[in-house]
Amino acid sequence: MTDKTRKIVGIWLIIGLVLVVGQVMLGGITRLTDSGLSITEWNVVKGTLPPLSEAEWQISFDKYQAFAKTQFENLHAEMLLSEYKSIFFWEWVHRFWARMMGLVFLFPFLYFLYKKYMPPWLIKRLLIVVGLAAIAATFGIIMVFSGLENENRTWVSAYKLAIHLSIALVLFAYLFKTTLLVLQPKVSDLEFKKFRKYPHRMLGLIFIQIIFGALMAGMRAGAIHTSWPFFAGGNVLFDVLGSNVNLSFLDFINYESNNYIKAIVQVLHRSMAYVLFAATIYIVLKIRKEKISDTLNKASLIVLGLIFIQFFLGVFTIMNYLDKDFLIPLGTLHQIFAFFTFIAWIFLEHQIRQSNISE
Repeated sequence: MTDKTRKIVGIWLIIGLVLVVGQVMLGGITRLTDSGLSITEWNVVKGTLPPLSEAEWQISFDKYQAFAKTQFENLHAEMLLSEYKSIFFWEWVHRFWARMMGLVFLFPFLYFLYKKYMPPWLIKRLLIVVGLAAIAATFGIIMVFSGLENENRTWVSAYKLAIHLSIALVLFAYLFKTTLLVLQPKVSDLEFKKFRKYPHRMLGLIFIQIIFGALMAGMRAGAIHTSWPFFAGGNVLFDVLGSNVNLSFLDFINYESNNYIKAIVQVLHRSMAYVLFAATIYIVLKIRKEKISDTLNKASLIVLGLIFIQFFLGVFTIMNYLDKDFLIPLGTLHQIFAFFTFIAWIFLEHQIRQSNISE
């Protein structure tokens, strides 16, 4: 790639990254506002436009009441048509944004392919991105249908929500790594295992933590305990660690009425946060002590700053979980910064690859 084509393709990939971040943010708002089941059908072309008349709005509202009956009766039994339009809005924007992402990717990709701006390795990576996007979209549909016509579920399945978010995370990470390879091509083939093991391990831990976070959100497990730093007002922590409660597979499937399952998820999520917080401080101090390069030192500071922000966003989110005015912005930021923290470690790993270090 020439410097010119590298810059053009790099800008396009950065736009793609911004769009993915926007989609994740919209997904978080959709979940927090209970909007995910408001559209009960998936029409790729026809669904591009929202209802355009009061009659069409009423038909859509009637379908929501019929197919998302459990949610409607438990949460929105007195909802007016005007209120339904507000939750419809977020789910529609979430789906519209996905369509827009497809167009923003497709046409420049075909143009760059025609102009031969992209080398074979980049084409292969971008085809993988397309595949991941298709899988994410498919699981999004599966996730929505998990909450429709289901008498035991007020929301979508927390497990399918976790899978949907995990796929989006992998997509975002892979696209970000591809962007780094375009804008900052590798200058050395040396493998610095002594240092690269740290970001690799942290990426694995953060990925697990994000899955725990998705389960927290999907199960509304944050409502079990909203105090910090201790589990005040109950003995959930003691129960989780020392109880002999016998749980069946069905208990995990039908978790909505089982606070014990939700308590396990909250304890795991909060405990992992402390592990990640301490591990990040340790690794950053170790890397900076080596004085490898200025870029790597700056990258380590970014990682450290993000983990501090993410940790305390989690604290404020759990403490304000029962106040929806605070929960929606805090929960959305908490999810977005989880992505930022994840890609910061990818950036750090890439800088280690770039650094001319001797073992």
